[in-house]
Amino acid sequence: MTTPTPTPTPAPADLPSRAQAYDTVARALVWLREHALDQPSLTELSAELGLSEFHLQRVFAEWAGVSPKRFLQHLSRERARAALRAGEDVLGAAMDAGLSGPGRLHDLMVSCEAATPGEIRNGGAGMVIRWGIVATPLGQALLADSARGLVKLAFIGTQAESAVAELQHDWPRAELVHAPEAAQSIATRLFTRYRQPEPVHLFVKGTQFQLKVWEALLRVPEGRLTSYGELAGQMGAHGAARAVGSAVGANPIALLIPCHRVIRSDGALGGYRWGEVRKQAILGLELARHGIEERAA
Repeated sequence: MTTPTPTPTPAPADLPSRAQAYDTVARALVWLREHALDQPSLTELSAELGLSEFHLQRVFAEWAGVSPKRFLQHLSRERARAALRAGEDVLGAAMDAGLSGPGRLHDLMVSCEAATPGEIRNGGAGMVIRWGIVATPLGQALLADSARGLVKLAFIGTQAESAVAELQHDWPRAELVHAPEAAQSIATRLFTRYRQPEPVHLFVKGTQFQLKVWEALLRVPEGRLTSYGELAGQMGAHGAARAVGSAVGANPIALLIPCHRVIRSDGALGGYRWGEVRKQAILGLELARHGIEERAA
């Protein structure tokens, strides 16, 4: 199969400003992590980024809905520990209710279907997978969809070709069709704010243990976190935190299967398949949005 050179698809008018804003947010997070012990001021941060304080405030408000200061407050260990405590009760209740059925993310109904062992063995023979590279408020992403549901959402940075190669490796006998407009349509559904909720169906393949972990992740709502050990315990796999961590890391659907909501038990954010800075950005965004909702309630 000859794979076309991946190129990002222009985003609709509602998305470009937030997609561009993410670059600034990510640069800010990287610099702030490197200078955390110095507790730099907003003035120092804006100077480092080559922006006025007013412009930096506007970028964060546009992207996250809060100021840089408030955004960073939501990324503190204290906030993370509070979200962990809240998540323990939520996840426990969800486990008691069973794992089947849809979970929620950003007011989208997310349901997940697993490929059968036969479908895994035949490598996706007979499947048509339409894919494209799109700009999102969290960086460039590869989106791949099939008649059975979304099979991949991966943030790619500069690794577009390797992401397509990974998709082909995952589904070696499927027909891959470069369909940037279809991918952009999906991105619009997922990332445009103020849209009516729409169902999102996922089609994934994995071991039974991986599937159980991913289903559990769908039960962790926005504004709540869980730890690897807590997730393992709720699944009845006490002492299997390392295996849970491996399953979390193998998640093929970024954001929608919210593996970013798993952190270390001490409140540290820990690693992330698509980059620790991106994990910081996602959690800061979600915890800030949850804080806004709490204040509005």
